[in-house]
Amino acid sequence: MAILKHITSKNADYGEAQRYLMFQYDEYTNKPILDENGELIPREEYYLDGINCDPFTFDLECRELNEKYHKNQKYNEIKSHHYILSFDPKDVTENGLTGEQAQQLGLEYAKKNFPGHQALVCTHTDGHNESGNIHVHIVINSLRKYDIEKQPFMTQRSEYRAGCKHHLTKNYLIHLKQSVMDMCHREHFHQVDLLTPAEKKISDREYHANRRGQKKLNERNKQMQSEGITPRQTKYQTQKEFLRTAIENAAASAGNLDEFQQLLAENYHVTLKISRGRFSYLHPERSKPITGRNLGTHYEKDYLLTLFERNAEQQRQKNLSESPLVDNTLTKNSLPHGETIKTDIPAFIFIKSDLRLVVYLQHCVKAQQSDAYARRVKLSNLQQMAKTVAYVQEHGYDTQEDLLTAFSEAQEQTTEIRKALRSTEQQLKEVNEQIHYTGQYLANKSVYGQFLKSKNKKQFRQEHLSEITLYETAHRILKEKSDSGKLPSMKTLKAEKEKLTALKNTQYEAYQNLRGYQNELKTVCTNVDMILGKNHAKHPEQEKNQDIS
Repeated sequence: MAILKHITSKNADYGEAQRYLMFQYDEYTNKPILDENGELIPREEYYLDGINCDPFTFDLECRELNEKYHKNQKYNEIKSHHYILSFDPKDVTENGLTGEQAQQLGLEYAKKNFPGHQALVCTHTDGHNESGNIHVHIVINSLRKYDIEKQPFMTQRSEYRAGCKHHLTKNYLIHLKQSVMDMCHREHFHQVDLLTPAEKKISDREYHANRRGQKKLNERNKQMQSEGITPRQTKYQTQKEFLRTAIENAAASAGNLDEFQQLLAENYHVTLKISRGRFSYLHPERSKPITGRNLGTHYEKDYLLTLFERNAEQQRQKNLSESPLVDNTLTKNSLPHGETIKTDIPAFIFIKSDLRLVVYLQHCVKAQQSDAYARRVKLSNLQQMAKTVAYVQEHGYDTQEDLLTAFSEAQEQTTEIRKALRSTEQQLKEVNEQIHYTGQYLANKSVYGQFLKSKNKKQFRQEHLSEITLYETAHRILKEKSDSGKLPSMKTLKAEKEKLTALKNTQYEAYQNLRGYQNELKTVCTNVDMILGKNHAKHPEQEKNQDIS
């Protein structure tokens, strides 16, 4: 795959760019490599050409142009732009890419996309860190030398007039990336979509920082091993990579945003900040947060919220499959008087279709008053009939009796789960009541103890009447509700409340699914009756669906 990199330089010495392209430089320090005589060492293989200039007098010609237009004279001005076009190493072995061919492609690309600029085009065949990938360097003077014709991607006058500086706008960058992709597709090279944001965005600066850090870590570990010490860390990690790992691990199990924030803070001491709907993350060793956009699309708001929803959905399905609802029998305490319910509730998540009721024209007053509206209703009815037939075929209902049987079973299951849900809600209400009275009992227990020890109990009761009354009321109610005669502990009650709350949520989820499934089957049955021409009373929801938008 070919990728495009862009680097700006404020260095007024244009000769530095020439020397970098022609001579060997250290990859870590970015300084020239000298021989034993202190001389620069030429690169083993490179191809160099100039556009609108001589490649060996590039620095002099750039300075002359800058003086002519009185530009690039200040320290903080961008003097040159450096573009790097890197080809996939597979293109060498599989597609026969050579240095000469890459140089010609680089010249074609530079002339097409940076017209009017003085440019150096140089191809290196060794690749970064001896990776073997062929890449082309294109260095242009930021000041344009000649007027050019306005291109479709150009929106400002400075982008095509001589004496104006090169600006990499958003549209310009999109054009450059598209041009790379078009060229590689034409040459049948390996290529990826450069216009789609990267899932994991690693900048050139981060890449080099990681390599330098890994080198220092390896040297330190080597020294520790020579001293007989086993190093604890063998892989260097940048702050951005630390954040990516933390976010990935936290997001893998989080079911919502609050849980995600808690996991990041507790496990990694990373703070999530939300500003204007965008996520940013504060590393524990930094004072300024790093935005999700700088980490990649998989660390931004939209992707993470989608992931949380998927995690929550999977957890609900797991709870539904593991809950007592999937068992054929609920516990004896599920209903009053100790009876049990036989049930067979499918552990599925109901997804509502866009199926709607067929409108019965004889009951639609608006259709009777307007022929145009009646035609719209008839057209909508045909669409809904077609969807109904497709639904019946898709779900394998061979006869109308099969459909009615499924509807009847759904009704029974919905009724049973509703009873179980109401029973759980009643138990939860009772537990909450016990927690309330237990708290009341404990809060006034010390006052009641003093009352028992007091010599003048009548006077003490009058002085602390409210506390003693609350204690005695709580004690009496708790004794009545306790089968064993022992008062329940607050810890036991809270644990019971937690279990009942989880059961209630699971039952409610199952009830919502079954009720939606039942309503959809009811709509299908009603529509089938209409298709078969059976007379029927108006559906309870017909009023809601009479207007056809």
